[in-house]
Amino acid sequence: MKIIRDPRQMQQTLRAARSAKKTVGFVPTMGALHKGHLSLIRRCAKDNDISVVSIFINPSQFGPKEDLKKYPRPIKNDIALCRKEGVDFIFYPSARAMYPEGFKTHVCVEELSSLLCGDSRPGHFRGVTTVVAKLFNIINPDQVYFGQKDAQQAAIIKRMAADLNFSVKITVMPIVREASGLALSSRNTYLDARQKQDALVLSASLKLAKKMADSGIKDTGKILSAMRRLIKGKRTIRMDYATAVDPVNLKHVKRITGECLIALAAWIGKTRLIDNILICPKN
Repeated sequence: MKIIRDPRQMQQTLRAARSAKKTVGFVPTMGALHKGHLSLIRRCAKDNDISVVSIFINPSQFGPKEDLKKYPRPIKNDIALCRKEGVDFIFYPSARAMYPEGFKTHVCVEELSSLLCGDSRPGHFRGVTTVVAKLFNIINPDQVYFGQKDAQQAAIIKRMAADLNFSVKITVMPIVREASGLALSSRNTYLDARQKQDALVLSASLKLAKKMADSGIKDTGKILSAMRRLIKGKRTIRMDYATAVDPVNLKHVKRITGECLIALAAWIGKTRLIDNILICPKN
């Protein structure tokens, strides 16, 4: 496994590999790798001749009052995990390498970036799409892998890739959860034992949503009201949003007639968590 920090060197190295007719798979991360990331990395290695993992805590997607400084950075452990999984290359650039002096160009997917988490975190998705566009240009992957937990991010990146003619296949992998049901997240390390226990109500509310939909309830208003009532039982949790949307265009869905994304975000103490579930009507 090789660790490359310079974007141009990364481009040149993969250009040579591609000339040898090898396929390149890519998993972009901000490090602090957990089992969710590892599921993406394993699929990437299985599908492609060469697997690349980027580790870059992207400053442009953090707001001024968000957790950039305290975001976990266990780089030695991340490298060890990637080596164990047979990753071929880690791309580990500095912020200066990705955003050199005089950087002025940004990529923004309009409308989709202002909904849901975009409403609570202005500018967040502009930072995401800008860095992902840069990574796509540097790595030029045949396939890239994202997790379903970041469903809005995946929808936005799919739109960006289509609009900007990136010739990459985007694969979205299922959410990986702890045995308790809590969706794995690097930010789970911020939670104390009590908060982690209370956070279980989030996945429980999504299970309730699925149960209601499976029973034949189509009205998303009724489903979301039941979810909110359940979550309000935990006084330590402050809801940001709970909503039902089309998984492609993220527009609000009043009645479930096709695939529907039930998504939520909530604050537990100073930690913001997101989770979601895809619902497919049985008839």
